Amino acid sequence: MTRDQVYGRRPVREALRGRREVLELWAGERALAAEQWLREAPVKVQVKPERALTEAVGTRDHQGVVAWTEPYRYADAWELARGERPLIAALDQVTDPRNLGAVCRSAEGAGASGVVVPAHGSVAVTPVVAKASAGAVEHLPVAVVPNLARYLAEIKRPDLWIYAAARDAEQGLWETDFTGGTVVVLGAEGRGLRPLVRRTCDTAVSIPLAAKVESLNVSVAAALLLYEARRQRG
Repeated sequence: MTRDQVYGRRPVREALRGRREVLELWAGERALAAEQWLREAPVKVQVKPERALTEAVGTRDHQGVVAWTEPYRYADAWELARGERPLIAALDQVTDPRNLGAVCRSAEGAGASGVVVPAHGSVAVTPVVAKASAGAVEHLPVAVVPNLARYLAEIKRPDLWIYAAARDAEQGLWETDFTGGTVVVLGAEGRGLRPLVRRTCDTAVSIPLAAKVESLNVSVAAALLLYEARRQRG
């Protein structure tokens, strides 16, 4: 059976609370002593030395806890868009797993409907993504589509607007109405959106910058856009 790996105290805790089954759970003695939820976990905890945990995940960033789960359950991107007033973050060519994880953490906190990524040229959910999201991927729907531009074209409708995040856009974040169905589309830092993806969007929106820095990290930009939409929606 194919298994996924999750490591870190919060990611593993959220995996135990989430949608997928946790099949095996390892913990170091210090983590087990410090975390009551580990001692009360519905899965038997196997106590392992720190060295074994590090060897299992290939990094010391495990915080004394490692789990193996059933494969990640991706959402249906079209189903996400069919909801009432959906709020979706779509990422184009974002390859850094920590960026995807941070976007997922912000999206889950903002009450977004989900995150959509293309199947090619972008990272999907990995153990590093789960760690960077602090376990948010266990609760937030994440969907993968074969072609992002085609997906955006297919979900367009009068009550669902698609906004390209672009630093050269004349329309600013604070002047944009996000109260209806909203998809914010963000590209990787430095590369931005591919031309076809940007042309497929209804309009573009920029985040005002008061200093000399030309752009924000994609996860920071996503957080600003999603939380502004959340604020407008009350």
